Amino acid sequence: MKYTETNKQAWEHAFENRKAGFGEENYKILNQEHLPFFYDEMKIELENIDFKNAVIAQFCCNNGRELLSLAGLPGVERVVGFDIAENIIKQARDTAEKAGITGCEFVACNILEIDEKWYGKFDAVLLTIGAICWFEDLGELFGVAAKCLKPDGKVLIHEIHPFENMLPMPGEEGFDPNISDKFAYSYFRSDPWIQSNGMTYMTGLAESKTFTSFSHTLGSIITALADNGLFVTRLKEHDYGVSGMTDLYDGKGIPLSYVMIAKNL
Repeated sequence: MKYTETNKQAWEHAFENRKAGFGEENYKILNQEHLPFFYDEMKIELENIDFKNAVIAQFCCNNGRELLSLAGLPGVERVVGFDIAENIIKQARDTAEKAGITGCEFVACNILEIDEKWYGKFDAVLLTIGAICWFEDLGELFGVAAKCLKPDGKVLIHEIHPFENMLPMPGEEGFDPNISDKFAYSYFRSDPWIQSNGMTYMTGLAESKTFTSFSHTLGSIITALADNGLFVTRLKEHDYGVSGMTDLYDGKGIPLSYVMIAKNL
């Protein structure tokens, strides 16, 4: 069975066993705050982009909270979210309805198999925290993004920095809360990560169905973009984490997250 299918099953199982109230209040937050669910640096980047008449897609949109935030930006005409987990997409639709947000659509599908009707439809494709790792071949991922973009369209990425994959996290072998500069893994790791203890941010389960994810260096990300005619116009790295597991490492001068913008030329 392909890793995409097992990941679909794992995500849907995790969501079925989600913590009480997970995502249920998102519609209230969307109506009360400006660009909720985004970190400040990403908010700044988004606010500096002219989204006049823009149609925006998000790949791996999860329960839609970030994409629905973008629906409130001046000029945004429509947003479309894609995610492999059907039950999580249902929560995204429910949140949009409760928040009274129109001009949005959510599609459950394998990102790599997006229907051709979406090709050339988007001014921007958004990828956020913990999305890229679910794809073994970034050339395939960014190839789909390039096909979905209009000329001069942008890929907007806010992600966990690849450097973070070198560090042991709480609960992992080798983690020591007294040592903040210890490396446990190779930056160039090619073996997949096979895990059955998540997603802890979503569930209270000690054990889950198997998730398969992949490490990618910053160079491989930029190269995969360029190979598909997507050229980086902005890259900002930060020494704070966005994975929720880096308290020990935050503010220590270690690259833990980044914002990248690439343009379709």
